[in-house]
Amino acid sequence: MAYVTSLFPRKMVAAAGAAIDQEAMLATVGIDHDAPWDPKVMIPAVAYYDMLETMAEQVDVTELPIHVGASMRCDEYGALGLAWKAAPTLFGSCTRIERYARLWTGVVTYELRKVAGGTLFILHRSGERRLGLRLSNEATLASGVSLSRQVCPVPFSPLEVFLQHGPPRSKVFHEEWFGCPVTFDADIDAVLISDAAMERQNILGDEGISRYLATHLDAELAQVEGPPAIVRQAKDAIAQALSEGAPHMADISKSLGLSARSFHRRLSEHGLSFQTLTKETRRDLAKGLLLDEELSLAEVAFLTGFSEQSSFTRAFKRWLGTTPASYRKSHT
Repeated sequence: MAYVTSLFPRKMVAAAGAAIDQEAMLATVGIDHDAPWDPKVMIPAVAYYDMLETMAEQVDVTELPIHVGASMRCDEYGALGLAWKAAPTLFGSCTRIERYARLWTGVVTYELRKVAGGTLFILHRSGERRLGLRLSNEATLASGVSLSRQVCPVPFSPLEVFLQHGPPRSKVFHEEWFGCPVTFDADIDAVLISDAAMERQNILGDEGISRYLATHLDAELAQVEGPPAIVRQAKDAIAQALSEGAPHMADISKSLGLSARSFHRRLSEHGLSFQTLTKETRRDLAKGLLLDEELSLAEVAFLTGFSEQSSFTRAFKRWLGTTPASYRKSHT
């Protein structure tokens, strides 16, 4: 099952203030309102999205994610927050998040992508683009900007912010807070940061401390990285079967020596469905195959189980917000 840190639901509820019953709202995701705040306490991501959607029925949530992002502080992220502060430059800070975000969330990954005029700090979050997920994405990107402002020696604003979902009735508040244009209905969820801002020295940047913290975080990451054996085995079996088209659960379970019912139960124990696992395997396999420039896009489509290149292109754009050709160009 995918989890997020309890810090975010606590911040969301606090930002809503007296407009909601904070104690009752947190109880819906299993958080004791009066217990000490501990960001290492995790909750299911789906429960978090449900909570946000319940809040949206009671209060106007248009500005809520921005208020939450603005309230985030480096020290609240523990060793990861310290690593963000101690990195020599903002680019160094962002690379820490790109590598170590797994310690805080199982639903979001980050990517730094160099583009003309700057670097995109991209948020990848799979799943149905329901309201709770969209609100969470806004809060996450706002958090990144807030943390950047805390380490930058001069006033910081990104060049542009991109969000895949549609705009609110007015985006004035968003653009005033971010200090830049905010583009909704975009192909990606990302913040575009200038080269000058990325290269600027952080206020408390310290190379020695940064290396020490990276070693500590590497040790933590080693303890949580790697999917369970059943997931690894299933993904391997799916990858091998994809060249013959979309695989069937009965065939994959049989190849693993399991009944379809047992296979379904084993995946459910890890918060996965066969459909989700197949999609993840296709996406990961496609990303890897695209790095091999000797393979044509049509061949990559075939090897990932698509009968037509156009279908592969549409699916890949849904997964990563870009076309296979553009992904290959930016990664090779």
